[in-house]
Amino acid sequence: MYSSGEDEGSEDETSSVYPETMLDKIKRNAPGTTTLSWGFFLRNMNMSDDGWEELGRDVSNNTHFKNVYLNEGALNDRKMLFFFRGLTRSNTIEDVHLYENRLSTVGVRSMVPFLQNANNLHELLLCDNNIKSEGFNMLFRELCNSPIEALNCDNCGIEAIEIDSEHIPKHLKSLYLNANSINTDGCRGLATLLQGVDSALTILYLIGNKIDDDGVGILVDALQNNTSLTTLNLKRNDEISKQGQILLLQLVNDISSIEATLLSNHTLKSLSLEILDADEDIQRHIYMATQINTKNKNNPEGAGREKVIQTQLHSE
Repeated sequence: MYSSGEDEGSEDETSSVYPETMLDKIKRNAPGTTTLSWGFFLRNMNMSDDGWEELGRDVSNNTHFKNVYLNEGALNDRKMLFFFRGLTRSNTIEDVHLYENRLSTVGVRSMVPFLQNANNLHELLLCDNNIKSEGFNMLFRELCNSPIEALNCDNCGIEAIEIDSEHIPKHLKSLYLNANSINTDGCRGLATLLQGVDSALTILYLIGNKIDDDGVGILVDALQNNTSLTTLNLKRNDEISKQGQILLLQLVNDISSIEATLLSNHTLKSLSLEILDADEDIQRHIYMATQINTKNKNNPEGAGREKVIQTQLHSE
């Protein structure tokens, strides 16, 4: 089913040989064959629909396989359908990178059976595709029972986010949603994730979205009692005004009273907020508060006391 797209007499004779050699190793379950990568050689392959399904099936049957890296035009929605139809039963794969393939919701839907069976999946990169909100929401629901730890959906056309509190990936630690169009509605979905009892999220990147003061308020409310998230990046969300910046400062150090300071968030160790109208004084105080959190790692009581001493009692 596999065929080379190279003509006879090619300048690089190995380009018509290497793909078959590699694919044969996959089929033979050869030890040391752990990665399928879309490079120069595979780019010259001209596989039929059946060929993509056979490749997926061979990867699925290979007990050594850990990584699938098919990026930068390697796939499209149609190829996804056939490749993942064959890959469905694979349970050894740990990392899947599918960035820059112009995939839509249709492509995500083709992955669903694989995601439901991928018992060792740790990382999924889907950045620079066009899965939009529908595709992301579908993906997130299907990952609820997955061991996945890192998900990257940068620049995927995502706006609104719908997350069911009953379907939160319990092992997800890092979520990257940069360069989308996430707005207030999207922040409501993220709030459900941040407030989830089963949420283990420690890193959330939201650089370059459409988050404004209302969105910040929603995230701040969700993080009041969150004890897992240590990194929140809101750079280049230029609709955040001074009001939103004050809300973020109050999250990590509310100086309205000693009790409020003690009840502030003592978990966030990095809160990045580089925006057009950034208030340098507020930024400095946010940094000071997160540094106290960092210094008092796993000791929220200690962080609270130090904040009280520095900002309520005005003492070093």
